[in-house]
Amino acid sequence: MQDGLRTHQGFTPRLGERVYIDPACVVLGDVELGDDCSVWPMAVVRGDMHRIRIGARTSIQDGSVLHITHASDFNPGGYPLTVGDDVTIGHKAILHGCTLGNRVLVGMGATVMDGAVVEDEVIIAAGALVTPGKRLESGHVYGGSPAKALRPLKDSERAFFTYSAGNYVKLKDQYLSQAVD
Repeated sequence: MQDGLRTHQGFTPRLGERVYIDPACVVLGDVELGDDCSVWPMAVVRGDMHRIRIGARTSIQDGSVLHITHASDFNPGGYPLTVGDDVTIGHKAILHGCTLGNRVLVGMGATVMDGAVVEDEVIIAAGALVTPGKRLESGHVYGGSPAKALRPLKDSERAFFTYSAGNYVKLKDQYLSQAVD
């Protein structure tokens, strides 16, 4: 088994093609990572009490924590964590039992809490707090604590989503090629 991957309660993380898992991170339990994803040093992706599904070309940067909310009397059904394609999760971000669409940028140190839904093409500014159950509508930059819409996205920011995802695909490919050498 690859460094950083751990089985929990019979669930072993499932990886798409060409996924990079840094040896200094932890990915455990009921987790699926899509093709060309990358998980960087000190990140934790912990699918121990519910499922985590992450789409293609998503990067989970250093020190980020991705977790779920288990089912209980307080949260019937719990909250899994779902992340779409071409998502960049900045350093030290926290995603907890939420849903992120495609082409989303989560700024460094941002927190997205239980039951929050982030639609496609959204930027969450560094340090923002997306409160439980909040819905962030497509096409905007959100920031603050609690997060609120700051302004519509610019065309250059829309183009940045796939640029950023592609840039991390190239970087993880460099790391994968070094591991083979």
